[in-house]
This record gives sequence, structure tokens and C-alpha cells, in this order.
Amino acid sequence: MEYNNRLNRNIEKVNKMPKFIKPWLLDKSIGRVVNFVGTAGIHFEKLTCHKVVISLQNKKKVQNHIGQIHAAATTLLAETATGMVVGMNIPDDKLPLMKDLSINFIRRSLGKQMAVAWLDDEQIEQIRNTPKGDLSVPIRVTDETGQEIIQAVMNWAWIPKK
Repeated sequence: MEYNNRLNRNIEKVNKMPKFIKPWLLDKSIGRVVNFVGTAGIHFEKLTCHKVVISLQNKKKVQNHIGQIHAAATTLLAETATGMVVGMNIPDDKLPLMKDLSINFIRRSLGKQMAVAWLDDEQIEQIRNTPKGDLSVPIRVTDETGQEIIQAVMNWAWIPKK
């Protein structure tokens, strides 16, 4: 466990389970807390305080009219990855909130999509030790060819819980 907050404690419990069930259990447990993530079928591949890697298969339930992953599902993927990396670091007495986002679609997507979000040590320190604030979380979203499909800016804020 890298940080002692609720999300990390829950992930630690999942990681103690048998290897064959961990991926399914992780996806289901997060999908139950964040319903839209579960409905879309986002798969959590890596969750650490520094980096989150998630993916979304090109399945019928997330497709647009041309058989590719819908723009809204791509946006959900980027928002989820950045929100999870913030969530891995946020103290339990703080509430993470999406402050603003901007998405530029730069090429047509082919097949499965993957999102990687990351934070450096300075950003992590800011989240953990500043009572209220915001920051832009780096994100890279690619399709199965490995090419970037969007350019995104995801600005997350945190405030004290009431």
C-alpha cells in the first residue's frame, strides 16, 4: 500500500485475493462505486499513486454509429483515469471534483482504447497536503494501434468534506 486512504485500503483487500479473480474483482468493486464506469465496462489494469492504466474494449454497448468507441465513452475513459490517480492520493477528509475538462479528438479510434494518467511527486504532495486546490492531471489516450486519439486537459479540484 502506497498511501493510507479509503481507495488504497480497498485495493489492498482486492490484491490479497487469489490472482485469477483479482482483475474481475477490481473492475466490479470500482464499477459498483462509480456506476457509469461499471456500465461502460472499463478495465483497471494498473492503479498506483503515481500512475493509473485503464482500458475499454470496443463493444456494442459503448459504440457509436460507425462501430467505434463513442466520443462520450472516450471522454469517460480519460476522466476515469485522471480521477482515479487523484483518488489514489486524496486524503479521506477531502472530496475530489472534476473542475473542467477539454477534449480535442485528433484521429478516428480503432478498436480497444487505453488511458494512462500520471502524477509527479510534486503534484502528489500538493493533493495530500493542501486543504483545497486544483491541478491539471496529465493523460494519454490511445487506441489499439498505439496512436494517440485525443488531446485532453483534465483539471481536478479537491475540497474539504462537509
